Amino acid sequence: MAAALGEEAPDNEDYYGLLNVRREASQDELKAAYRRLCMLYHPDKHRDPELKTQAERLFNLVHQAYEVLSDPQTRAIYDIYGRRGLEMEGWEVVERRRTAAEIREEFERLQREREERRLQQRTNPKGTISVGIDATDLFDRYDEEYEDVPGSSFPQIEINKMHISQSIEAPLTSTDTAILSGNLSTQNGNGGGSINLALRRVTSAKGWGELEFGAGDLHGPLFGLKIFRNLTPRCFITTNCALQFSSRGVRPGLTTVLARNLDKNTMGYLQWRWGIQSAMNTSIVRDTKTSHFTVAMQLGIPHSFMMVSYQHKFQDEDQTRVKGSLKVGFFGTIVEYGAERKISRHSVLGATVSVGVPQGVSLKIKLNRASQTYFFPVHLTDQLLPSAVFYATVGPLVIYFAMHRLVIKPYLRAQKERELEKQRESTASDILQKKQEAEAAVRLMQESVRRIIEAEEARMGLIVVNAWYGKFVNDNSRKNEKVKVIDVTVPLQCLVKDSKLILTEASKAGLPGFYDPCVGEEKSLKVLYQFRGVLHQVMSADNEALRIPKQSHRIDADG
Repeated sequence: MAAALGEEAPDNEDYYGLLNVRREASQDELKAAYRRLCMLYHPDKHRDPELKTQAERLFNLVHQAYEVLSDPQTRAIYDIYGRRGLEMEGWEVVERRRTAAEIREEFERLQREREERRLQQRTNPKGTISVGIDATDLFDRYDEEYEDVPGSSFPQIEINKMHISQSIEAPLTSTDTAILSGNLSTQNGNGGGSINLALRRVTSAKGWGELEFGAGDLHGPLFGLKIFRNLTPRCFITTNCALQFSSRGVRPGLTTVLARNLDKNTMGYLQWRWGIQSAMNTSIVRDTKTSHFTVAMQLGIPHSFMMVSYQHKFQDEDQTRVKGSLKVGFFGTIVEYGAERKISRHSVLGATVSVGVPQGVSLKIKLNRASQTYFFPVHLTDQLLPSAVFYATVGPLVIYFAMHRLVIKPYLRAQKERELEKQRESTASDILQKKQEAEAAVRLMQESVRRIIEAEEARMGLIVVNAWYGKFVNDNSRKNEKVKVIDVTVPLQCLVKDSKLILTEASKAGLPGFYDPCVGEEKSLKVLYQFRGVLHQVMSADNEALRIPKQSHRIDADG
């Protein structure tokens, strides 16, 4: 659709930025911005053949932006899905009098049709690898008993159990999904495995059902049925029935979970399990932006317990979380505390110390990498030894901070540089085109800017002395980084009207006469201007709205 409007614009073209209007701009504001740029870029206003060609190209881009934004239907599509929405096939059959909500529904319908054609190519792999490590010899040794055994002076650390599970999903239709999963386990030389096949059907917007078939070398065939149903907008129920066949006969099982939204951030759960390890469990979970709190109580055979846990979420770039829990039951008491942190774009590393009676002390290390989980429970001692608790707490912190400084940070920095370089290479042609368009726009603006400056000087108005756009480095710790800025004095002066300069909340790279000098990096706009004969200066972030002049920008003459 957009291609039919003239010269093809780059995929990342910001039509609002090109016209320098707000996303909420009215038709009158769009028309005023369009007319102003038409006067600047109209080919008939330039006699030089080269300038005329450049003006014609820029005029077509401005015309294309106005054509899209001035039509309510195409503007609604562009606002929701950008230029890719305009280029999608199928819009020609849409009625012209559709509302924005109807257009969204139509786009989603077209997307579903495309999605169904790709269903056979999609899977959702999930996996877990758990390796149990017995390190009790580090803290609880029998030196006298083994002092004559060769090599007994070194602690023995053993892997005593391992578990591997994997599952994939294969969508069959838009409502049916097949799920294949399997697992292998071994402990102290004994092990086994199982494989399961589940068929899930979404029956309506309120529920789904799932049939499960499984078999393994430790247990016989398994047949199960799971049903999920929304009872009300705030309440749902899940029921799972299973028949396990073994040498001891048929072992039935039934699990029912009733859940309800108590408020926006709080869920309440009631669970009843009958059959293998029968129990009743109730829990309340409160999850907010900064915390996660759970309290639970279970009465069952053989396990009954009460549990309280709290997790605090720091609002930092690494999504750091600290957590602690207390669990008291017939099996004893367990206190756990730990933390987790994002170490790369797709990886989260966590460590938890578990101190219990009679379980002893354990350190649990978990790494989530995309949809894969790697779990390493390290059993340190069967007794409550202060030394084990100390080293389980301090050891991972020291190792993490050392690894973070020596390995993770350099790796992430190098990865970011590689991604930036790759992004620069992939957008090099677009950026070169934008640079050429910006330079051409500056040449076309020269005459208009001369007239604007003459008018502003006559009224002691707004004169842009210097303006730069790009990456500024002021921090001494980053002094080795390059300063990447471009001179945008002429484009900004061209936007001055009635001694005012107003820029919207959008990337300045889309403004006439601008381009992106440092793709993928943070950018700022620095302006030195004169108003009423007094110098002013301001620096604003790339996506920050800016209004000039302001008293707060004034440079103190005594400073």
